[in-house]
Amino acid sequence: MATAVTDWTSNLRQLGKNLPLEAIAIPVGFLLLLGLLLLPVPTLLLDLFFTFNIALSLVIIFLAISAERPLSFSVFPTVLLFATLLRLSLNVASTRVVLTTGHEGSDAAGKVIEAFGSVLVGGNYIVGIVVFAILVIINFVVVTKGAGRVSEVTARFTLDAMPGKQMAVDADLAAGLITQDQARTRRREIASEADFYGSMDGASKFVRGDAIAGLLVLIINILGGLLIGTMQHGMSLGMALERYTLLAVGDGLVAQVPSLLLSVATAIIVTRVSGEESLHQQTATQFNNVEAWWLAACILALLGIIPGMPHVAFLALAALTAAVGWMLGRKRATVKEEAAKKAEEAPATPRELTWQDVQHADRIGLEVGYALVALIDSNKGGSLVTRIRGIRKKLTYELGFLVPQVHIRDNLDLRPESYQIMVNGVVIGRGEVKPARELAIHSGMVHGELQGLRTKDPTFGLDAVWIDPAQRDYARSLGYTVVDASTTIATHLNKILQDHSHMLLGHDETQQLVDKLAAVSPKLVEELIPKKITIGVLTQVLQGLLAEGVAIRDLRGVLAALAPVAEKVTEIEELIGVARVALGRMIVQNYVAHGEELGVMTLAPELEQVLHGTVRRANGGNVPIEPELAEGLLRAVSASAQEELNADRPAVLVTSPTLRPWLSRILRPRVPGLAVLSYAELPEDLNLRVNRSVTVQARQNAA
Repeated sequence: MATAVTDWTSNLRQLGKNLPLEAIAIPVGFLLLLGLLLLPVPTLLLDLFFTFNIALSLVIIFLAISAERPLSFSVFPTVLLFATLLRLSLNVASTRVVLTTGHEGSDAAGKVIEAFGSVLVGGNYIVGIVVFAILVIINFVVVTKGAGRVSEVTARFTLDAMPGKQMAVDADLAAGLITQDQARTRRREIASEADFYGSMDGASKFVRGDAIAGLLVLIINILGGLLIGTMQHGMSLGMALERYTLLAVGDGLVAQVPSLLLSVATAIIVTRVSGEESLHQQTATQFNNVEAWWLAACILALLGIIPGMPHVAFLALAALTAAVGWMLGRKRATVKEEAAKKAEEAPATPRELTWQDVQHADRIGLEVGYALVALIDSNKGGSLVTRIRGIRKKLTYELGFLVPQVHIRDNLDLRPESYQIMVNGVVIGRGEVKPARELAIHSGMVHGELQGLRTKDPTFGLDAVWIDPAQRDYARSLGYTVVDASTTIATHLNKILQDHSHMLLGHDETQQLVDKLAAVSPKLVEELIPKKITIGVLTQVLQGLLAEGVAIRDLRGVLAALAPVAEKVTEIEELIGVARVALGRMIVQNYVAHGEELGVMTLAPELEQVLHGTVRRANGGNVPIEPELAEGLLRAVSASAQEELNADRPAVLVTSPTLRPWLSRILRPRVPGLAVLSYAELPEDLNLRVNRSVTVQARQNAA
C-alpha cells in the first residue's frame, strides 16, 4: 500500500514538472466556469469570485494602458471572451443565490452584493436602479458602441492595406534594405495585425452583448424575486420589491463595474496608435506644451473672477494649471541651456595644427542637414544607419568585394532637409526629404490623386507626393509606393553605389581579394601575380568590369582567363574583353533565366560595316565619327531600347567584339538600361532571338 502511494506521488510530481502551470490553468478555469453555471456556490466562495473578477478587470485595463502598441497585447480578444464568460457565469450563480436565499436578509447573497446594493446606493432601491441605468447607458451607448465602430473601421482598413504593406516588404527585400529574416518577421507582423483587428471587431460584440445581458438579468431577478417572495415566502409586495430589488441591483452593479472597465480597456486598445511608447509615455510627451497650459490657466482665472462663479474652485485650478505650465517651461529652458552650453564649449587654449588635422576624402560620405539628424540617431527611433548597413551587405555580396563604410555627418551649410552623397569626396547625388512625412511614388498604375507636396523621387526622378503618415494606407490602396524619409535616402544611396561601384575599388581592395583567393587557389595566384599581371593592371580590369555592371565575384575565373594572354596583351580594354568572355554566363544571367530565349538588338549589316571601317581607321586611338552618324546612331539605339523596355524586355545590344567596347563607352551613359554585349560573350547553348535591327537610314544612303 505504501509503495502504491509512493508511486502515485512520484508520478504526480513528474507530471507537474512536465506540464507547466499555464497549461493547467485554462482547463481548470473552464471547469470552474462550468461549476458556477451548474452547481450551487457558497456565499463566501461567491464573494471571492466577485472580488477576483474586479481584480482581473483592473489588471486588464492597466495592461492595455501600458502596452506600447495594440499587438503587444495580442491575446486581448481571447482574454476578453474569458472575462465575459466569467462574469456571465457569476451572474447565473448569484441569481441562484439571490432567488433562493434572498428572503433571509440583505447579506444572504454575500457581502459583496450587499455592499454594492446597500453601501453604494444608500439602501434605496430606486437610487440603485437609476445608478445601474446610468452605468448601462455609459457602457452600452458610449464606450461599447464607439469601441465597436472603431474596431470595425480599423479591421476594414487594415485588411485593405495588407497587399500594399506586403508589396512594400518585398520592395525593401529586393532593394537589400532588409534581410530574409527581417522580411519574414514583417510579413508575420502584418498578418498578425490583420488577425488582431479582425478578432477585435468580433470581440467588441462580446462586450456589447454583456451590457445587454446585464440589463436583462436585472429585470429577470426583480420579477423572479417578486414572485418567489410573495408566493413562496408570504412577503408583502412592498417588502419583496425592496428586498429583491436591492439584491438584484447589487448583483447588477457588481457585474457592471468590471464590464465597464473591460469596455474602457477595449476602447483603449482599438484607439491606440502604434508606437514605441506606452500610453502614459505618449501622453506625457504630447501634453508637454507650455503655451497650452498657460492659455488654459488664463481662461480659468478669467472665469474665476466673474461674479456668481465659484471663485475658489476656478482660481485654485487656474493656479494649479499655471504651476504645471511654469514647471514645463523651466524644464524646456534647462534643456536648451544644456544644449547651448555643449555647443559653445571650446578648448581653453588653441592648439597647433598637426598632420592629424589633415582629413582624407571619405570613400563614401553622406552629409545631412540638421533637420535630418534624427534619422541617424537610433535613440530617437532613426533607422537610416540600419538600412545603410543592409545596403552594404547586399552590395558586398552582389558585387564581389567589401563595400567601404559610409561616413555620415551633419552639414550646417546644407538646407535643413537636404542631403548629399559623395564618393571619394565628389558629390554624386543630392536630394531633399521631409522627415515628418512619407513619400508616395507614382508607380505608373494609380487610381487617384493625393493631397500633399508634389516633388520628384530623388533616385529615379519619378513623380511623387510628400504626404502625412496618416494617408499611408490610403495612398497604397490607390497604387502608390509609399516610403519614409530614411528609405528614400537609403534607396538613393543604393542606386549611386551600384552605378559608381568601380570608384570604390582600389589597389588595397584588389590586393585583399587576391590574398583571399590565394588561400583557395594558391598556384593560380602565384603563377599570375605579379609575374604576368600587376595589382595595378588587375585593378583597372576589375574597375572596367564594375563600370559596365559586371560583378567580380568569380575572381578565379577572371584570373584563369587572363593567365594565357597576360604577357601578350597590354591594352586594358582587350583584357577586359577577355575577362568578359570568361564571365559570359554570369553576364547573360542578368538578362535571361537559364534555358530561356534571349531577345536582343543588333546593328544592321550596312551600319555595322560602316562602324567597323571607322574603328579600323582609328587604330586604337579616339574613334573619329561624323556628328550626323553619331547622332543618328544614338537616336536609333535609344528608340529601340525604349521599345524593348516598354515591352518589359531587357534592352540588350549584341555586336562584334571589336565594336563592343567603343559602343558601350558612347551608348551606355546616354541610353539608360542598355547593355552592350559581344557575340563572343554569349554561351554556345544560349537561344538567341533578334527582336530589332538598328539602322541609320540617312547615313547608309550617304555611304
